Amino acid sequence: MDCDIEHLKSWIGRAETWADTATATPVRALAATLDRDDPEPRPGDTVPPLWHWLYFLPVHRQSEIGPDGHPKRGGFLPPVPLPRRMWAGSRLEFVRPLRIGHAISRTSRIADVSAKEGRTGPLVFVRVRHEVLDEGELAVVDEHDIVYRDNPRPDDSVPSARPAPADAQWRREIRPDDVLLFRYSALTFNGHRIHYDRRYVTEVEGYPGLVVHGPLIATLLLDELRRHRPDAQVARFAFRAVKPLFDTAPFQVCGRVEPDGTTVQLWAQDPDGALAMEATAALR
Repeated sequence: MDCDIEHLKSWIGRAETWADTATATPVRALAATLDRDDPEPRPGDTVPPLWHWLYFLPVHRQSEIGPDGHPKRGGFLPPVPLPRRMWAGSRLEFVRPLRIGHAISRTSRIADVSAKEGRTGPLVFVRVRHEVLDEGELAVVDEHDIVYRDNPRPDDSVPSARPAPADAQWRREIRPDDVLLFRYSALTFNGHRIHYDRRYVTEVEGYPGLVVHGPLIATLLLDELRRHRPDAQVARFAFRAVKPLFDTAPFQVCGRVEPDGTTVQLWAQDPDGALAMEATAALR
C-alpha cells in the first residue's frame, strides 16, 4: 500500500486528555491475573509501575471499531494504511507514584510520525507521548512507539533470531494460555483480535498463534523484578519488542542486576532461547 507520509505527519502535535480515578478493582484484578498473592489494595496505596495502563481505557463505540478490533484510524492516531499494528516499545519515567483513590489524568500527544523501508516492505512508526498526572502533579511520562507494517507474503524470509543473554540471575517460565491473554485484554479493554481470535490471527494476519501482548510481557518483566527486589523503586524503564511470542509455547522472563546495583537488565526469551523483548530498569 502507498503511504502518504506527509499527510500522516500532519497528525504530529494532535493531543487528547482523559480523566479517570485510580480505583482498586483493576489493581486487584491484574494482581490475580499475574498470580500474585498481594494484600487487598486500599486508598492511598501505590499503583505498581506500568499498571497505569489499567486506566484511561479506550472506550470507543462499537460502530467505531475497525476490522482488526482496534478503533478505526484517522481520529487521534493517523490513518496509516498498513494492516498490522504492533506495540514496538516504550520509554517511561516514574516521577511519583499513582495512588489508589486519587484523581488522575492523561494527556497524549502525537510526537512523531516516520517511515522507512523494512526487509519485507514499508514500515510506519508513530510515537505517542503520554503525561499522567496524579492529583494534578506529574507522575508518569510514557513514550510509546507503534509500528505499522503489511501482512506477510508467502515468499517472505524469516529473520534470524538474536540469542538471549545467558547470564540471568533469575528466570521464570510463563505459560501464555488463552485465559491469560483474554484476562489482560479485558483488563485493558484491548479489542485487538490478534490476542484472542485464533481464526483471525492465523488466517488474516498470518501469525502461528495468538500473540502475547507487548505491554503484558513488559509488565511480567517488571513483576519479576518486584518478586526478587520487592523494595526496589523504579525511576525509569525502557523496553523494546524484538520478536513476537505466541500462545503456542511457554516463554521465560529473566533478569540480572548490574554491578552498580541500580541498573537491571530484563528480557523475555522463547523456548529456543531467542530474544523476544529486551528492557532496562533504573532504580532510585
